[in-house]
Amino acid sequence: MRYALIALAISAGLYGLHRLAVWAERRGFIYYLRKHGTSGTLGNAFLEVQSLFEPSARAALEERVKDDNEADASGDPPR
Repeated sequence: MRYALIALAISAGLYGLHRLAVWAERRGFIYYLRKHGTSGTLGNAFLEVQSLFEPSARAALEERVKDDNEADASGDPPR
């Protein structure tokens, strides 16, 4: 009986965390089930770290960000 209560408490806790994550995703705080981050965002983050060690990577990062800004300003629909 004791193990059943422990399992029930753990299940309830996990369900509560799941509902909290779904709520946070709807509010735009995190990516959880339905939304996914873009690889471009992650690539820019790694390129930023790499630019600390290799200054030539800084130029590549600036070009990538400039291209993204130009695409946003052109009025084309998002990718």
